[in-house]
Amino acid sequence: MASSNSEVKAIARYIRMSPSKVRRVLDQIRGRSYREALIILEFMPYRACTPVLKVLRSAVANAEHNQGLDPATLIVSQAFADAGPSLKRYRPRAQGRAYPIRKPTCHITVTVAEAQ
Repeated sequence: MASSNSEVKAIARYIRMSPSKVRRVLDQIRGRSYREALIILEFMPYRACTPVLKVLRSAVANAEHNQGLDPATLIVSQAFADAGPSLKRYRPRAQGRAYPIRKPTCHITVTVAEAQ
């Protein structure tokens, strides 16, 4: 993590999606320029692209508004998804049994920085 250049981040919390499925998308945009990342997210077929795109746009807006950075010079320096709390539900099964179901949530963090 380079501390010399200014890094700006955005976090989306409690997204109703498995962190592993979100990481699959984040791995594709990590280290890319903002414009490249937008194009990739636009055309990937995964449901996780929508919240990731939202967080990326938010991080760039933060950089532009709070730090006065130019979006054309930004790259995705960090992108990760941490597990959030799981919603616990039960599915009825045969003979009166109940099977537990975990509905996972995740926290998506995207950090943008100026390209050197």
